[in-house]
Amino acid sequence: MSQLLRVQNFNVSSDGVAAGEEQSLESPFGLPGAQALWSWAGATASWPNRTDPGGTRGLDDYFTRDFTHNVGAEIMGRNKFGPQRGPWENHDWRGWWGDEPPFHTPVFVMTHHPRPSFTLSDTTFHFVSGDPAAVLDEAKAAAGGKDVRLGGGVTTIREFLDAGLVDTLHVAVSPVRFGAGLRLWESPEELLDRYHLEVVPSPSGVTHHLFWRR
Repeated sequence: MSQLLRVQNFNVSSDGVAAGEEQSLESPFGLPGAQALWSWAGATASWPNRTDPGGTRGLDDYFTRDFTHNVGAEIMGRNKFGPQRGPWENHDWRGWWGDEPPFHTPVFVMTHHPRPSFTLSDTTFHFVSGDPAAVLDEAKAAAGGKDVRLGGGVTTIREFLDAGLVDTLHVAVSPVRFGAGLRLWESPEELLDRYHLEVVPSPSGVTHHLFWRR
């Protein structure tokens, strides 16, 4: 089976908003109340940042566990990596995740302002300036035959969707509305010309949308 480009555990509100315009060090999503988008995953037993025992099992926990399954590399936009814009003024900034990033693979950060690669634990960040198809080729070469995860943010996912490069998507829709912000879609039906869709509600209140190519 060929390597897939997969969107996994990407979170949007019921009106399609995934992030806001006012990103900062203090507000990585740039959206007040953004924790409502991913609280379903944080409640699971397999949430990687869990420090206490317990957590839910079942459907949501399955998706949390599946985040790393058969993934050999990740692609992300610069705004997922950090809040800086323009030329890099501070190479000491190494992302939101501390010394143990949750990716455990090579990560390709798309930016018009390259900087040297660096490694934290078992994650190496590469800064690349190619178009989506070229970056995907780099990520696939680094993935060792495994799939590539497209991690976001929303603008980057839209770029890869528009280029026809995304094979599967898992989008978790939370029962909150923000009214304004960066939207993945106005309606998930926008993707039905290219993808099959299965919608699976969870007891947590989130609704999992699973898309795969027609």
